[in-house]
Amino acid sequence: MSIVLDASAFFTDIPLNGPLYTTPDVAAELKDLASKCRFDTLCAAGLQVREPAPDTVARVRAEAVQTGDASVLSETDIGVIALAHDLGAAVCTDDFAIQNVAMRMKVPVQPILQRRAKPRRWRYRCSGCGRYFKNEGTCEFCGAQIKRKLK
Repeated sequence: MSIVLDASAFFTDIPLNGPLYTTPDVAAELKDLASKCRFDTLCAAGLQVREPAPDTVARVRAEAVQTGDASVLSETDIGVIALAHDLGAAVCTDDFAIQNVAMRMKVPVQPILQRRAKPRRWRYRCSGCGRYFKNEGTCEFCGAQIKRKLK
């Protein structure tokens, strides 16, 4: 099976089998020498860098809103999930938010060093008055901070 790599896959030295892919945004995130060397080694072994389809990116954003992970996913994370969906590949990551959205979209997940995430649905609740909201921020009723909580 094909595998789409998140940045965390370049910080470890785990064996990776199958056709490998990543996004240009992930490649741009690699700053330290070790991860750049791992990237170069994997490119020499056949790693391909591809952009996800824009309509798939929009779908991933919508799914992230549904799971409550939209506020913690970066554009890079969204692109990784979208590319895996486009290719029918697995996502190789230790990021629980990426795993959560990927599982919701029926994209297989391959954890690196952490345990596999359990599917979660998040809600946003005011820490002061207890009202629920659609995203984080400041409560318009009492002024307290709105925090992400398990549903």
